[in-house]
Amino acid sequence: QVQLVESGGGLVQAGGSLRLSCAASGRTFSYYAMGWFRQAPGKERDFVAAISKAGGITVYADSVKGRFTIARDNAKNTVYLQMNSLKPEDTAVYYCAADARGIVTKRINDYDYWGQGAQVTVSS
Repeated sequence: QVQLVESGGGLVQAGGSLRLSCAASGRTFSYYAMGWFRQAPGKERDFVAAISKAGGITVYADSVKGRFTIARDNAKNTVYLQMNSLKPEDTAVYYCAADARGIVTKRINDYDYWGQGAQVTVSS
């Protein structure tokens, strides 16, 4: 089992940048594929990005491709989401998640563990 804690959210102007971090407990972090999802008020939780166990494979939603970068540091048990050129439509609660199968996936139901979420607000 793994526990996930996000940090780094906040308020930023359009065009700005933020970096989210997700710290995982336990010694088996490198066994998990990791993902980021987001949920805006009144909307479903949507896929943002995912990364393989060793970090060699990354997948992005079309809406963030070229602006967001997912990365991980297995020595620090941490996954990151670097968000650049932020837009007001990126405003949401951002969640990190872990897939115990270790397979990179966009499907929300494939993820086994979730963090509590971090608020990101982009003002116009």
